[in-house]
Amino acid sequence: MSAPELLAVGETMSMVAPLDGSRLIDARSFRVDAGGAESNVAAHVAALGHRAAWFSRLGDDALGDRILRQLGALGVDVSRVERDASHPTGLYVKDPGHGVRYYRAGSAAAHLDVTDAAAVSLGGVQILHLSGITAAISDTASAFLDALIDRAHEAGVTVSFDVNHRAALWPLEVAAARLRELATRADLVLVGRDEAEVLWGTATADDIRALLTEPAELIVKDGDVGATLYDADGAHFVPALRVEVLEAVGAGDAFAGGYLAARLDGADADTRLRAGHARAALVLQTTSDTIEEPPA
Repeated sequence: MSAPELLAVGETMSMVAPLDGSRLIDARSFRVDAGGAESNVAAHVAALGHRAAWFSRLGDDALGDRILRQLGALGVDVSRVERDASHPTGLYVKDPGHGVRYYRAGSAAAHLDVTDAAAVSLGGVQILHLSGITAAISDTASAFLDALIDRAHEAGVTVSFDVNHRAALWPLEVAAARLRELATRADLVLVGRDEAEVLWGTATADDIRALLTEPAELIVKDGDVGATLYDADGAHFVPALRVEVLEAVGAGDAFAGGYLAARLDGADADTRLRAGHARAALVLQTTSDTIEEPPA
């Protein structure tokens, strides 16, 4: 395949969710999808007409096989993915309206390390997309993230970083310091206004920009209110679309995918934000993290 325009890196697990959006305890039918913040972004970028690849480790098991098949069917280049015969593919289960349950301890992706970072091909890549989840799953994966960012900077590749704070994975004080450190090293940062308030005590989008001055592009997402982009030209705000929400998990990844695809198109600031909202709106109306066809 031609070199990807976007390379997304991070753990993808097998995701189980009630098909009709009902509570986990009541549901009778379920869907099994590939679920991971970074691969979700790659799938959205691919769906919007760009070459996108995903890298991580998967177990050498049936769940790993299924993830590769599903992401490949969504147009994502999975040729870089490593298989691990000693550690399993992770799993998580959605309980609509009541969060998710993770079964990822000791997963293959948690064993990513600096040697993996050295082996990842960045040839032709324009955007490297990462998230804070990788830093939380293990010390070796956190070191992997630093090494990969170093390589991207050396290669002149734009580093896109979604803060993606997962409170269940690590103590707040550890997460706050580490995620701020990673955000300052990225060229483009996406963060929720609410998660930034939890992490750093910042109440407004302007407060977040005052804290994170280093990224050339900072996108602050504020749920159903809208999103603000800070760049060299100042601040740009675009309101969110109004939709009936079936399941909110995955909407942030969809926003990132829409935004980054529009960025690859060379779109202006407002168009990039509108593209992010449009993609997020589709995911909000389904129990899946990606979109195969728009809902009727």
